[in-house]
Amino acid sequence: MGFISKVGFAGLLASAAVGAQAETTVLTVASFKDLDRSVLAAIPLYKKVRPDVEIKLVSLGYGDHHNAMTTALATGANLPDVMGIEIGFVAKMAEGGGVEDLSKPPYDAGALRPKFFPFASAQATSRGGIFAAVPADIGPGALFYRKDLMDKAGITEAQLTKSWDSYIDAGKTLKAKTGAYLVPNAATIKDIILRSGLKNGEGIYFDDKGKVLVDSPRFVRAFETAKLARAAGIDAKVGAWSNEWSEGFKRGTVASEMMGAWLAGHLKNWIAPETAGQWRAAGLPGGVSASWGGSFYAIPKGAKNKPAAWDFIKFMTTNKEVQLAAFRELDAFPALIDATNDAFVDQPMPFLGGQAARKQWKVAASAIPATAVDRYDPIAAEVVAAEFDKVLEQDKAVPQALADAKKAIERRVRR
Repeated sequence: MGFISKVGFAGLLASAAVGAQAETTVLTVASFKDLDRSVLAAIPLYKKVRPDVEIKLVSLGYGDHHNAMTTALATGANLPDVMGIEIGFVAKMAEGGGVEDLSKPPYDAGALRPKFFPFASAQATSRGGIFAAVPADIGPGALFYRKDLMDKAGITEAQLTKSWDSYIDAGKTLKAKTGAYLVPNAATIKDIILRSGLKNGEGIYFDDKGKVLVDSPRFVRAFETAKLARAAGIDAKVGAWSNEWSEGFKRGTVASEMMGAWLAGHLKNWIAPETAGQWRAAGLPGGVSASWGGSFYAIPKGAKNKPAAWDFIKFMTTNKEVQLAAFRELDAFPALIDATNDAFVDQPMPFLGGQAARKQWKVAASAIPATAVDRYDPIAAEVVAAEFDKVLEQDKAVPQALADAKKAIERRVRR
């Protein structure tokens, strides 16, 4: 039998420690608030299956994160291994050539598509056919309203959801009887209508060949309806995510909002937690189905640990328990269909007065068309918003505003 001295044994232990340390992969994940919380919740679970991988989470605010990622992709410096992206940036980053096409080897994203709601997979694919990112959570559009204020004004949910005309009429009644505004800003109505009535493959601002759509009947209807809401005096004229916006919900001076289902979590966790039990969720006016927001994960082409990055992305997006953890913690509605088949979906939500609203959101998610995204969507949205402001503030005619918007977009995105 061989003999190992204490010194020799210590040396072997030191060598083993160095070897183990060398085998550990440090995976840098760049994320934004509140998506970073889902990563934090997943790290202990991932450590159980991949103890050889250490997750280094770098988190910034929404705007700072996306600005940093845009700069990193452009310069090739300070690139993470995994990049969290909000829906508005997916196509831009894909067609900019800075992220991996996950539909091509060695990745197998094509095989993952059937696992997600169809519209989520469509949002992850650029017009050039690049599957740039894997969906993590989605935003089925929903109407959130203060039931206590509606009851005080004698307004039913059916009046809010029957049609846009009925919604505006309800707003007039609410204002007259309670003094509260129905919606923070008329632009919300415009944005929801722009996202409704789309066909599979059609984009919000561009068709499948890149033609600008902003002079279509859908845009006319969106502008005219929102203009009627402003004229009726039912909007508070405050911008989303502003202090005034949050205060309106806290104080009950604004009685409804239309956004993704994830807004329930924001209202509960930090916007207006003291209003628990007073809110309800409903379908959008007119029975439309629309998507509002969503989060994705991508791999920069300059990432150093691509195999580990792909493994982690699949864990975050296709592992049912991980998706459910984010669902429970953040009210981040899963992109993974299997996660929405869990009994958790049927549970009552105390913040929404015991309403089992997740069942409603699942139905809405199944009905949302597979809308295409375009790298120039952010530019088009900016131009359209500027022209809409002119309609509201300067009484600019809607046809002229949309005609000017179309020209401006075509000039800025010459293909």
